[in-house]
Amino acid sequence: MADTLSTSMIDLTDVSKTYGLRGGRKVVLNGVTISLPWRNTAILGRNGAGKSTLLRMMAGIEQHDTGTIRRNKSISWPIGFRGSFHHELSGIENVRFVARIYGQNTEEMIDKVEEFAELGQFFYEPFKTYSSGMGARLAFGVSMAVNFDVFLIDEVMAVGDARFQRKSKEAFSQRLPQSRIIMVSHAMAALRDYCDCGLVVHDGKLTYYNELEAAIDHYNTLNK
Repeated sequence: MADTLSTSMIDLTDVSKTYGLRGGRKVVLNGVTISLPWRNTAILGRNGAGKSTLLRMMAGIEQHDTGTIRRNKSISWPIGFRGSFHHELSGIENVRFVARIYGQNTEEMIDKVEEFAELGQFFYEPFKTYSSGMGARLAFGVSMAVNFDVFLIDEVMAVGDARFQRKSKEAFSQRLPQSRIIMVSHAMAALRDYCDCGLVVHDGKLTYYNELEAAIDHYNTLNK
């Protein structure tokens, strides 16, 4: 892994992002410049502020309108994101495809995902037959099978039953010594468990706080 202490995870320079709504356009980011340090970072904001859009832009899944986003580390797709899976392919075929893209040992990755996702026979069935929860478990398993520097998390800790949630938390705990996370969640307990600093999304701006509790305080004022 690169020198993680001396380099930011992600740099945004004069980044703007809007999308169309009836009667106008929604501003997600308006000329934002910020660097995120090598820390476990919570992203907070009111519903519709653009938190998930920001994660997708960080991952490169969704494009920004103007400015530049520089990824200084290997960045995961948002864990739980299922948009890149081919609906006609089976779970195992999708895993094989992702393994080739990311240069992973295909058979090792298949074994890891099959064990982790616990899909049984559905692992060999077309993705279009999966329930929402099954698709999220496959996506989670695929994410955990690749050694990213930074994992993007979007409300995924609620996937599955209590046992699977414990399994997911254990998987993250094993990676945190070497990796970092950027997490979107409305569950303050989850953010406090995993994050030590925060980023608040509001009115097209990003405000970074070195201390998570200061970010939570800011978020709480937005909901009064």
